[in-house]
Amino acid sequence: MNGLEAFDTRLNALIGNLSPAARKEMARNIAKRLRATQQQNIKRQQAPDGTPFKPRKAPARIKREMFAKLRTAKYMKAKGSADNAVVEFTGSVQRMARVHHYGLRDRPARGEKEVKYVARPLLGFSEAEKDFIEKEIFRRLH
Repeated sequence: MNGLEAFDTRLNALIGNLSPAARKEMARNIAKRLRATQQQNIKRQQAPDGTPFKPRKAPARIKREMFAKLRTAKYMKAKGSADNAVVEFTGSVQRMARVHHYGLRDRPARGEKEVKYVARPLLGFSEAEKDFIEKEIFRRLH
């Protein structure tokens, strides 16, 4: 067992000592903060690591920025429970978000031929977000 595994085991034990209500509140705060940072990344048209999204192909007829509706609270949900914090896309946009996040193939509309989309990571962790999560956990433990 290396030092990191021992630290992880100890941290899990400390978090386990918190009441379920305190863990849920901590997870909810983390999820809300992560959703806000993910929304800002999408608004700035950049991946979580800070690299810009690849632009649309030249003949695009759409004038608004990519994923403008996708980043709204209606489609991007933040949830926290005693066991986890989750930021996810819900409803009908899950499939579209997955296609763009991983750069999969899909049909833009019924009857059209399949298109290979460029990977544009929509959700992920940056170093700043990892630091925030650590600080939030340690703040709750004191």
